[in-house]
Amino acid sequence: MKEIKSESIQPNLRKLLCFATSEKNIEREYELYIQSPVRELYGYDIKDEVVGCIGIEYSGPKRCEIKHIVVSPNHRGEGIGSKMISFIKDKHSLSFVSAETDIDAVNFYRNCGFKITSLGEKYPGVERFQCILESK
Repeated sequence: MKEIKSESIQPNLRKLLCFATSEKNIEREYELYIQSPVRELYGYDIKDEVVGCIGIEYSGPKRCEIKHIVVSPNHRGEGIGSKMISFIKDKHSLSFVSAETDIDAVNFYRNCGFKITSLGEKYPGVERFQCILESK
């Protein structure tokens, strides 16, 4: 895992981020990772190709929110997502990690040990979930 700090988005990373946010938001989100002191973006490489990324925002001491997490469809189910979460927890000695997601990713977070709470229908026809991972 390595922190991504390049001023421009690499094509492979752009493609990955399309799975985590809308195409129109990619530039703005990426710029926040590069410029904000409370945001960091990390890439997971296999053979010099970024196949996963995780973006976090610090919300306090030893606390962060996962803003984006995505693994290339060709590498899903290989444990890369959970490895990225473990990496950020260990690297930053985090005791609290949160994420907000939709129904498609609830089981992923549950399998990583997160407690899941429904936030209800936040957008018309779209139920959202709060995912919390706490360690002592």
